[in-house]
Amino acid sequence: MTTMTAAKREEFLAGQHIGVVSVSGADGRPPTTVPTFYAYEPGGALTMFTNTQGRKTARAEAIQAAGVITFLVQEEAWPAKYVTVEATLDSATRPTVEQMLPIVRRYMPEEAAQGFAHAEVDDPDSTIVFFTFTPTRWFSGDYS
Repeated sequence: MTTMTAAKREEFLAGQHIGVVSVSGADGRPPTTVPTFYAYEPGGALTMFTNTQGRKTARAEAIQAAGVITFLVQEEAWPAKYVTVEATLDSATRPTVEQMLPIVRRYMPEEAAQGFAHAEVDDPDSTIVFFTFTPTRWFSGDYS
């Protein structure tokens, strides 16, 4: 296994993967680890949202309390690859449609992405949270 160069790991993180976010549990709870949609452009911020479906979640609370996350993306098929970043929380806000679309377009056809983003943002009862992070520490592995 080799470690990826900075350019390769950023390119890999920017690829279309389901991310796995881990954050220390709030108030002594165990860590929370969940898959999530995300977006990243090399050299930029890591963004994601919580789809809370009208209720607060342990994930959103833990991220805001901890202020840091560990985030993993991987290629499971051989040759396996992964990138893990530790990232610091920059902001946690209610998203706009324009913030949601770059994320959901990565995973859904355009019509579904538009519908999903508008449904979440336009619902006054939605408690969705949009997070922006700065990657601070990188780990990677490449078995090719």
